[in-house]
Amino acid sequence: MYSLGISAFYHDSAACLLKDGVIVAAAQEERFTRIKHDDAFPQNAIRYCLAEAGISPSQVDHVTFYEKPFLKFERLIETYLAFAPRGFKSFAASMPLWVKDKLFQKKMLCEALAETLTSEICWRDRLLFSEHHLSHAASAFFPSPFEEAAILTMDGVGEWATSSVAIGRGASISVEREIHFPHSLGLLYSAFTSYAGFKVNSGEYKLMGLAPYGEPRFAELIKSTLVDIKDDGSFRLDMKYFSYCTGMTMTNRHFHTLFGGPPSQAESEPSQRDMDIAASIQSVTEEIVLKICTEIARETGQKNLCLAGGVALNCVANGKLREADLFENIWVQPAAGDAGGALGAALVCHHMHLQNPRAVTLGQDSMSGAYLGPDFADQDAASRLQAIGAKFEILSPEERITRTAQALSEGQCIGWMNGRMEFGPRALGARSILADPRRPEMQKQLNLKVKFRESFRPFAPSVLIEHAQDYFDLDGESPYMLFTADVTKARRHKPETKSKSDSGLARLYAKRSDIPAVTHIDYSARVQTVDARSNPDFHALLSAFHDLTDCPVLINTSFNVRGEPIVCTPEDAFYCLMGTGLDMLVIGNLVLTKDQQNKALVSDYKDRYELD
Repeated sequence: MYSLGISAFYHDSAACLLKDGVIVAAAQEERFTRIKHDDAFPQNAIRYCLAEAGISPSQVDHVTFYEKPFLKFERLIETYLAFAPRGFKSFAASMPLWVKDKLFQKKMLCEALAETLTSEICWRDRLLFSEHHLSHAASAFFPSPFEEAAILTMDGVGEWATSSVAIGRGASISVEREIHFPHSLGLLYSAFTSYAGFKVNSGEYKLMGLAPYGEPRFAELIKSTLVDIKDDGSFRLDMKYFSYCTGMTMTNRHFHTLFGGPPSQAESEPSQRDMDIAASIQSVTEEIVLKICTEIARETGQKNLCLAGGVALNCVANGKLREADLFENIWVQPAAGDAGGALGAALVCHHMHLQNPRAVTLGQDSMSGAYLGPDFADQDAASRLQAIGAKFEILSPEERITRTAQALSEGQCIGWMNGRMEFGPRALGARSILADPRRPEMQKQLNLKVKFRESFRPFAPSVLIEHAQDYFDLDGESPYMLFTADVTKARRHKPETKSKSDSGLARLYAKRSDIPAVTHIDYSARVQTVDARSNPDFHALLSAFHDLTDCPVLINTSFNVRGEPIVCTPEDAFYCLMGTGLDMLVIGNLVLTKDQQNKALVSDYKDRYELD
């Protein structure tokens, strides 16, 4: 039995295919269209999923959409009525789109499936709808290694829910309680993201990365004015300060007056106020998450916790939650945002609609390391690269590992494309840019010359799991790069400051540890542990680098530049090599060096993409 899950029409459209409840394939549409956060119907992702499974459209038994459009429309109408006459401009802008397309989404989805796959099937008979937060909860619990767990979903908003607590047992999920729109931790964090000059739905990572440079001096103001937090973690926002219900912006003049001025300009150098704003909302977010989870643990008695929704991508809050030791085990869905809703929708269909049992392998999730996207055999990659004029060598697997490890040890920046593409926003050693973390200059070099992004953005370390505790205060594994951990005291250095006035971004380039390029200014790092079972090639490369340098850690950042999705194909990877400061590209057993390529093939990313 094949079940297809779809998320679309908001951001991060995706598709996922199950075979008898087992995940066969999953991918975001953006990877194929090269439009970051593409919200269009995921026709390319759907076609990939069926091709990966080797099936025809007629073999798809059920298609499940990740949310219920009528409930979302109900929220739009009720919100307008609650705030009328304010918000008419926003209402007037969105209503024609809803009446034309979104209100009749079932018809639109059937037509899109007919165009994408075949018109010879009545897709209406096979189409089902899940609820947004149920899809998130299912994506977190059903692939987890737990027979039973509490489930916390927190994001911007689904139909009505913005936060929900559920209990998963076997093949069932029961939602216990919810917080409803407009009271949303995700939207609160996004409001501050926008206020600091970053783009909503993509700049939240930047705000989290900026937080350690500031002081949380606005935290008490936020809690006394903007958000009323109860002891059990439930909360309410004072909507006097926000415009997302009624306007085209997140914040308003009351918000701006409260924090001492208008929002920061996009692309401007972060000010000390921006840094303090980031530190403050990060602190408040952590407090809310910890209070909610403390109550979940007390009320349910559950030993396991699963997390999903956009807030679950806040790895700093996840790290604090893990340190709090409220649960014996915490598992976070690696595609925690809306893309993961496609997976959750398919799983809701298989387990809750069709009532199929669920098999759990103790201590092992069913995500296949999140390596669920397209792969390219050496012969296919070679043909594609030859067609665009690229020059490469084909090495044995052992030679390729040795050559790459040597280049990394010499300070080269390398694009690494190996195996199936990751599902979710993190690069996990399949579509990664790799470099030597021992070099203090590497963070700036990668940010400015390769990624074309703000210099303050931190990079994540990938570490051999057998050496992780030698470098990080990490209890257990972190295969999906969704938890922060501190660098161990034995590996830290006391930074040499030029003067007592050094503050903010001036602290960026001080050498703080044996691995300075992946040590944030508060000694934290967003860690990925790598084991030989889930990614044997990446583990072999880390082992070879360790043999050469006595360091079992590499910088691992996503294989893309700012404004572009993570690379999917060999062509994407090659254009990134030729348009950035990368020195070398490895695709399977194919090795390409920059200096061997035709200079006429150099591309300018700043012309090709709108950098956000």
